[in-house]
Amino acid sequence: VPARRFGVILVEPLPVVRAGLARLLADQRELAVLADVGTADDALQAIELHRAEQVVVLVGLNLDGDDSYWLIRTIRERFPTFTILACGAHAEAISISRALFMGADGFVDKNLEAAEFVSSVRNALAGEMVLAGPPKESIRAIAEGIEHRREAETRLTRREREVLNVAAEGLTAREIAQRLGVRERTVTTHLGRIYGKLGVGSRVAAIRAATDSGLVSLGARE
Repeated sequence: VPARRFGVILVEPLPVVRAGLARLLADQRELAVLADVGTADDALQAIELHRAEQVVVLVGLNLDGDDSYWLIRTIRERFPTFTILACGAHAEAISISRALFMGADGFVDKNLEAAEFVSSVRNALAGEMVLAGPPKESIRAIAEGIEHRREAETRLTRREREVLNVAAEGLTAREIAQRLGVRERTVTTHLGRIYGKLGVGSRVAAIRAATDSGLVSLGARE
C-alpha cells in the first residue's frame, strides 16, 4: 500500500531559503510541495487552490511587518483543519508565543539539521504540538507569553479591541467614531475602559501593551 502523501505550502520571503526548504521537503516520499511563495497574499491564493487536501503550511516569521501573524490567524480561521508550523531562525520567545497564540500548531527553527526539521514537520502532521529548536530555558517564557495574551484578550470586549485596532492607525476619537459609526463620546468611554483594563494611562501606552500582547498589530490588515 503506498504511503499517504501530505501537501506542503511553504511561505518564506527569502528566495534562497525558500528554495532550499522546498527541495528538502520535496525529497520526502510522503510529502508533496504544492506551492512555495514569498508573501502572505500569495500564500492565501495557493491555499484556496488546495483547500480540500490535507496540508501543512510552513509560515516564516520574517514576512513583512506583521504579515506572519496575520496569515497564521487567517489560515486558522478560514482553514481550521490545516496544520500550521511557524518557522524562524533563532526566534525570540515572544515571537514564538505570539505565533502559537494566533493559531500555529508549533514552531520549528530553520537552523535545525535537515533530518530534525523534516521530523518536526512529520510530527506536526501526526497531530503533535511541536517546539523544535528553542532552548529549553525559553519554553517557560513561551508558555507565559501565551497565557499573558489570553488574559489580555479576555479582559477586552470585542468592541474595545475594535476601537483599539482603529486607534492604532493614529486616528482621533472623532475619526474613530466616524469609522465605526458611533458617537465620539462612546469612543472616549471605550478608550477609558481600555486604559483601566490594561493598567495604562494613555493611548500610546495602551497600543503598546496591546501590540506586545498580540491583540493589535500596527498597520493591521483587514
